[in-house]
Amino acid sequence: MLQEKFPTREAVTTEIINLKAILNLPKSTEAFMSDIHGEFAAFDHVLRNASGNIKLKIEDLFNGRLTPKSQQELAFLVYYPSQRLQIIKARFNHTEDLHQWYLMTFARLLELLKYCSTKYTRSKVRKALAPDFVYITEELLYGDFNSSDKQKYYAQIMADIINLSSADQFIIAICHTIQRLVVDHLHVVGDIYDRGPYPDRIMDRLMQHHSVDLQWGNHDILWLGAAAGSPLCVANLLRICARYNNLSIVEDAYGINLRHLSLLAEKYYQENPSFAPKINPQEPQPSAAELSQINKIHQAIAIIQFKLEGQAINRRPEFQMQERKLLDKLNQDRTQIQLGKQNYAITNGCFQTVSVDHPYELLPEEQEVINKLTHAFIHSEKLRRHMDFFMEKGSMYLVYNNNLLVHGCIPVDKSGNFEGLTINNHTYCGKALFDLLEVNLRSSYADTHQSTDLATDLLWYLWTGPVSPLFGKRAMTTFERYFIAEPTTHYEEPNSYYQLRHQSEFIEKVLAEFGVDRKDGHLINGHTPVKKGHSPIMANGKMLVIDGGFSKAYHKTTGIGGYTLLYNSYGLQLVTHQPFTTREQAIEQLSDIVSTKKIVEQELSRKTVAQTDIG
Repeated sequence: MLQEKFPTREAVTTEIINLKAILNLPKSTEAFMSDIHGEFAAFDHVLRNASGNIKLKIEDLFNGRLTPKSQQELAFLVYYPSQRLQIIKARFNHTEDLHQWYLMTFARLLELLKYCSTKYTRSKVRKALAPDFVYITEELLYGDFNSSDKQKYYAQIMADIINLSSADQFIIAICHTIQRLVVDHLHVVGDIYDRGPYPDRIMDRLMQHHSVDLQWGNHDILWLGAAAGSPLCVANLLRICARYNNLSIVEDAYGINLRHLSLLAEKYYQENPSFAPKINPQEPQPSAAELSQINKIHQAIAIIQFKLEGQAINRRPEFQMQERKLLDKLNQDRTQIQLGKQNYAITNGCFQTVSVDHPYELLPEEQEVINKLTHAFIHSEKLRRHMDFFMEKGSMYLVYNNNLLVHGCIPVDKSGNFEGLTINNHTYCGKALFDLLEVNLRSSYADTHQSTDLATDLLWYLWTGPVSPLFGKRAMTTFERYFIAEPTTHYEEPNSYYQLRHQSEFIEKVLAEFGVDRKDGHLINGHTPVKKGHSPIMANGKMLVIDGGFSKAYHKTTGIGGYTLLYNSYGLQLVTHQPFTTREQAIEQLSDIVSTKKIVEQELSRKTVAQTDIG
């Protein structure tokens, strides 16, 4: 095989020279994002502006030559070339003025492209160029415009790009190449789904990305589980969509019919204040009839969920979740519930389909509805395409360039000892727990005919289990939040990991468990929004939490619009983003997300390709 690829001594020599030279290039830039939660517009903008990096490169290159306003115009042309071209072209009344603008813009974009490509080989840059313009772009990119021999040659190329009506396409192609080169690889550390309205668009965008990996988040697991045929995951997923007024994702984006669920809800439930959906005032407002329908669907699927969970807990005593069976703790008239030794009043109960003698038994029509819904999720072509991509690019954790990427936590007790899950008399903890859960997740996804096997039940456990690395709490108090007014019952005790992760010795122990260098490695988390006044940088810089609140639901808690982390040849930089307004406003008014950068770790000398995994 080697001889086929390199048939001569000269071919081997050339490749050795090429590879050894590449090792000396500066390390390319990685970007880390987390907890996007369906907020496509903000995610897409941060992707387009490379976490503010494109604007910084324009400032470095054109300071003193372009005004701040002209720099901003150029930046937004790179971010949104198609949309900005329409706006800019409308300003020109004369063809000659437009042609002059094209020539000036070609020159600026080519200069910026050259600046962004300096740490890559020509071969890599060529692969990033639009195929239709490779020859032209390379000629202009590497040409000597001061050479008298070729001045007319270059002038003719640019004139014909305009005369042959290819100027717009050429500009768009260069802008997309700049976006691609500024960030070489993207990590998404979990939770693309739930809360926000457009996770499907985010998945489509990621599938077009040139280089990306994904770590599964607890909310993502519900969608993977639904596609794998878990009725439990389907019920939880639909309840959350109803809660956040996002059922359109299920119906419109993924083509799953909710008519049978709606009919069941209309038959058994009345409007209930505890199940009113959370409405985003910035989104189109539902009618009163729509709100009523969502409210009833919300109740119907919640009760189905609680019944299915009771069945799973009975089926899986090894999950040690008996205390989460609550329907059998209700008194006969459903006005009180006993938790431990304490009785609590039930508010806004809706238990009309719950049998006193067999509280976890689904009504025949409930069973029929959840069966049809599960079948629909399994056979949604678009969902399957998205989840296949999730499986191809995703994992429970990732070690990449001496960084450990984990969405939630590494479960530990108060002393910092790894906690485990016992399956078939064997306890799995630390890295082994992650590996066990990933193997079972992949097994369940590959066989959608099993709905109550261990592998499929573990998908639900990942969402809510007491030792789930993606959940990170002892119990999920969904039932209590709906039906009990006493706030103390709503508390969800976090795993001890969240206290211990402030200590560098603990983080070093975790890094070693996953084979990461204790001294130079980092642990990168999402999952828990960093509250106002709290630092995302912990354990002397070894622990980084990058959930800054992309989701609008978290903006009040975090006070910002999200974090991204950049890791380039100079070190690690944490970027803080302000909340995004709208895509239309950004394009029209050139209103960028205001970003601030904080140096987390700076290299004494620039890191090279040789010091990376690929090196």
